[in-house]
Amino acid sequence: MACAALCAALAGAAAGCGDPDAGTNGVGKLSARQIEQKARTAVDAATAVRVSGALVTSGQTYMLDMRLTKNGATGSVASHKTTFTLLRVADALYLKGSDAFWHQAADGTSPTPAASAGGGGGAAGGGEVADKLGGKYVKVPADDPAYKRLRGFTDMQALLDGLLALGGTPAKGDRKTLDGVRTIEVTGGDDAKGGTLNVSLEGKPYPLRLVRGGGAGTVTLKDWGKAVALKPPSKDQLVDYGSKIPRT
Repeated sequence: MACAALCAALAGAAAGCGDPDAGTNGVGKLSARQIEQKARTAVDAATAVRVSGALVTSGQTYMLDMRLTKNGATGSVASHKTTFTLLRVADALYLKGSDAFWHQAADGTSPTPAASAGGGGGAAGGGEVADKLGGKYVKVPADDPAYKRLRGFTDMQALLDGLLALGGTPAKGDRKTLDGVRTIEVTGGDDAKGGTLNVSLEGKPYPLRLVRGGGAGTVTLKDWGKAVALKPPSKDQLVDYGSKIPRT
């Protein structure tokens, strides 16, 4: 009797070894469209995520590392050899730029709310602006034209909606392991144009990596649901944007 039970257990284990979906969340058995829908449902229910990697848009490459929640975000964006940090707490948006960032802003070459800091290369030079604002946060007024653009980097729902929209008809790709986690690929039909999304086969079917179509960058998505501490900058780290820099 014991021998028969042992043989049955061994037979079951052997069968499991041949099943690529054994021990997974089962989404690997679904169609590409269904996997995409499962991933979207998991994303919509998530409270937080970390998005990092390269985004290429209009010939400009942005290196992104943002921790996002439903009610705010914190992280950095780098481009044009400059870096700026964004912090949003509810609707209050704060920006901190590197010295190089403020130099470009003062010359009117940086697509930020501070682009007019020097009046497009006017009286206030880049060095003067950098001295005033280097290492400090400025609060971006909600009515500044740049507020909406910058907020887009901190809006979890909007950013993920834009990133995770695959082009073309979805198709199932290969199974791959990313950082020790089994995933299933979903491609946008022609993955060279539509992109490739890796969806977790373990736990909730969160998207873990996106290779954007057309060479538009690769981003990783992790720390799903991990709490992010968000609080406004302290007074000694904050400069009043409205009084220190002319509005754009």
